[in-house]
Amino acid sequence: MLSTQTSEIRPATTTLQSSSMEAGRQRQGRLWSNLKEVCDLLHIPAANSLANEELLFQHVQFKTGQRIHTIGQPFDTLYIVNSGFLKTVLIDEYGNEQVLSFPMKGDMLGVDGIHTRHYSSEAVALSDCDLILLPFKKLTMLGRIHPELENMMYGVMSRELVREQAMIGMLGALSAEARVARFLVALAERFAQMGYSSKLFNLRMTRHEIGSYLGLTLETVSRTLSAFNEIGMISVDQRTIGIKDPEALKTLRRLPPSRTRGRPASRSKGGSTVASGQLLAAL
Repeated sequence: MLSTQTSEIRPATTTLQSSSMEAGRQRQGRLWSNLKEVCDLLHIPAANSLANEELLFQHVQFKTGQRIHTIGQPFDTLYIVNSGFLKTVLIDEYGNEQVLSFPMKGDMLGVDGIHTRHYSSEAVALSDCDLILLPFKKLTMLGRIHPELENMMYGVMSRELVREQAMIGMLGALSAEARVARFLVALAERFAQMGYSSKLFNLRMTRHEIGSYLGLTLETVSRTLSAFNEIGMISVDQRTIGIKDPEALKTLRRLPPSRTRGRPASRSKGGSTVASGQLLAAL
């Protein structure tokens, strides 16, 4: 497995200018990142105590469909997404998948392996990906020497946990339509954080995978996206999504009956005009 490769502490006299290394750099893109670059990717401040350490962490590239780690595989590495999109899944004894998350740039994978020293989920590339390896033994060794780094890594892991808890709360409290709406809003916000358009983007995951993540059927996801398109909240062209009314998506509770869709406005009892987004939020 690629995960057996480890990061290294580079002596000051060592360089990465050998012909074989340069050939690899040209074929695969970046091969190493220093600690500051890793911290920037994770959106945490670089540890001052490590300012003079020449730490390098290795990059590994995965093609679409490749598995980064499998369920039950011995745990030895944490992964940070430098580019690309992935999914993490649980697989039952019958081969059924339950999607747990869709990691993307700046997210950390593999935390579920710390407890039992075996990965409890499977991570699969949904697009060509570039991941940074954080060998866990190396990380814990550095954490003993530099507590500041250890505390920051705990913060990153806690952030992932909070995100999962928010997802669980959403599944229990929202209607099917609201789940899909919040998913699109969250995805748009993540694209914006990565410097991409939050108004027009491609879904890297299938509708079946979105349904698995949200606790819905493929048919419900497809029907809901079509309804959003019909009432003008989004545009849909296969996997390309255009966000037209983000506020309506954020506040939506349930879709109106199909016979009322497509109406740009509705009259309230007092004669005032109610926008379509407000109507959806009120239902």
